[in-house]
Amino acid sequence: MNIRKAVRSDLETVKEISHTTIKSIYPYYYPAGAVAFFLEHHSDKNISDDIENGDVFLCSDISGSTVGTVTVKKNEITRLFVLPDHQGNGFGKKLLEFAETAISKSYDEIKIDASLPAKAIYLKRGYKETEYHTIITENNDYLCYDVMIKQL
Repeated sequence: MNIRKAVRSDLETVKEISHTTIKSIYPYYYPAGAVAFFLEHHSDKNISDDIENGDVFLCSDISGSTVGTVTVKKNEITRLFVLPDHQGNGFGKKLLEFAETAISKSYDEIKIDASLPAKAIYLKRGYKETEYHTIITENNDYLCYDVMIKQL
């Protein structure tokens, strides 16, 4: 398993991992309008801006296939996705540990906006809910998420 910083040419890979995961997993937790909101949120522009800022990382498996991504912005973890076919093999855990280690070098707490599918994972790793938010999306669907903090 290898984790490396994404470069400009990785834009489509980051988008594919993010969108494939959202389309495969999120419909079980969120209505269609919320899923569409997540897809738009992880747009080419947002991903490209994060890559240009040096905030995006990619994880590859032993064969060299890229299977996951994470974005680290100051003390915040965002866009943590592992392709559905590779979930349950420790890639998400390694990406989360990588991000936590990077943040711990400069900050004493980590912030994450937790989607419903990921919330249980963060709770197990010591994150605490600090805020609850809802966003009304298309079709008057609701997107619900928690802001979670982990003290280091």
